[in-house]
Amino acid sequence: MGAVFFYHLTRSTVEQTLAQIVGRSLSAGWRVVVRGPDRARLEWLDEKLWLGADEDFLPHGLAGGPHDADQPVLLTDRPGLPNGARCLIVLDGAGVEPGEVAGLERACLIFDGNDEAAKETARGQWRAVTAAG
Repeated sequence: MGAVFFYHLTRSTVEQTLAQIVGRSLSAGWRVVVRGPDRARLEWLDEKLWLGADEDFLPHGLAGGPHDADQPVLLTDRPGLPNGARCLIVLDGAGVEPGEVAGLERACLIFDGNDEAAKETARGQWRAVTAAG
């Protein structure tokens, strides 16, 4: 099973944390899928990533286009790894199955540490992943 990391955000924003994780993943030669709970959240994130500083640019695309398989970083609200990702980043309690983690180098679950419901969802994901080994 790949390594699973939980990011309990209390001071950093999701886009700051995501930029760091994605940057390290790309440096390792991994493609990345960022899975969110809904399209609107991913569109917001897509805009944030495009508006960042040039030196912090992360090549990415929003799922649903003809070139999903070619994207080094793909933002999606659906299961699967259409770009052959080796790293899965899950935001805001979006679904992740323990079985899909097995074939990855890394899975990262990012959640708002100031939101009790988000913490409880992350705890449930932790229990499911650890129960799977």
